[in-house]
Amino acid sequence: MKNKNVCMFVWNHFTNDARVLRECTALAENGYNVDLICIHDPKVENMPYVEEKCENFHVYRVRRYLGLLTLLQRVYSYCLKFKAIGALSFLAWAFLTYLLPHVLIPVTILAFLILKTRIKGLVVKGSIIIRMILRGYRKNYGFYHSNDLNTLPQGYICAKWRFKKKTLIYDSHEVQTSRTGYNSPVYGLMEKTLVKKINSMIVENHTRAKYNEELYGFYPNVVHNYPFKQTKETFEKVNIHKILGLPKDEKILLYQGGIQTGRGLDKLIQATPHFKEGTLVLIGDGKIKPQLLQMVDEMKLHDKVKFIPKVPLSDLPKYTRNAYLGFQVLNNVCFNHYSASSNKLFEYMMAGVPVVACDFPEIKRVVEGDATGICIDSHKPMEIAQAVNQLLEESELYLNLSMNSIEASSKYNWEEEQFAFLDIYRNLIVE
Repeated sequence: MKNKNVCMFVWNHFTNDARVLRECTALAENGYNVDLICIHDPKVENMPYVEEKCENFHVYRVRRYLGLLTLLQRVYSYCLKFKAIGALSFLAWAFLTYLLPHVLIPVTILAFLILKTRIKGLVVKGSIIIRMILRGYRKNYGFYHSNDLNTLPQGYICAKWRFKKKTLIYDSHEVQTSRTGYNSPVYGLMEKTLVKKINSMIVENHTRAKYNEELYGFYPNVVHNYPFKQTKETFEKVNIHKILGLPKDEKILLYQGGIQTGRGLDKLIQATPHFKEGTLVLIGDGKIKPQLLQMVDEMKLHDKVKFIPKVPLSDLPKYTRNAYLGFQVLNNVCFNHYSASSNKLFEYMMAGVPVVACDFPEIKRVVEGDATGICIDSHKPMEIAQAVNQLLEESELYLNLSMNSIEASSKYNWEEEQFAFLDIYRNLIVE
């Protein structure tokens, strides 16, 4: 029987990753010792490198930069910030390096060139990968668990580059061969090569499992992305009306999640002038937020569209409970979006909030199958507006959808779904 020490990798700072938190917690509560290796963020003050979530669950954050790169980046930032004073400080620092001209000056020049080119990204990623691998070799683990393709090489090296090979689990939260930002064929080739080396694979739903079977010839395990049940603590509310200065009876039409391309958020804003009442509130941050703010400005919708920055994962349900309705209006920009059954859909459900949602297969299966909202063509702002107005005007329909949402949450929750996840480990541990 394998030992129950688990080394899990994830390519983020582990501050808002709900799925990884749920999986690590489930393992820790069922006799496994879990070490999660993720990335430190130097921009976040007091972010710990080591964190104990519970007795059997520890988080280890690796540094992003090599030691010299960290120093040079700080000096470079200092120069930019303070201009002349910073430049003089830099000149004084550079002069001192003359003591070792054949070492520090050439390295300094090279490092600054790296900081100003795309090579910097490769150096940083390489540094993170090496540190993750080194941390992954530090203990005797029975399992290595890679979340998404960007940590699968680390898991593969740690699990299989040894005399006594370990169990490797590939947990693919996305469709790696068809998602935004992953257009290079290198990603498909990497996944195709490495899936031959794994012991087990996990995907989010059966649509994605069938897609994987077509690609690689095997049907992976399915673990749905369902949230924790809400507790008495999450019945509390953070008063969004007060935060945004809205009237107490104003209906909040909520989107929560990443402000990213392909989420249909531009269509939401285009639909907003046609809402008969309510304020569109977007909670989250992301790359396209500046464009959306500009769009709101150009359309003069400052009174109808409000933004709240990303909030801690543990606090999010307190915001969700303010909503009259919620949006999940992904656009069909790639198969990853088309096949999604995202976490926010079930977070709305937990709060009894009906949804206006895209008509993609996994989302439609839940929304129409359990009658928790209205599905529309998410590419058409007027269809979004019509669904919103229907929920605003038909109080009996709205009440039924809200009650159905609460009832459905009894089956779409992690407390039930975790058994499918734990079974994967149980089956592997006795092999």
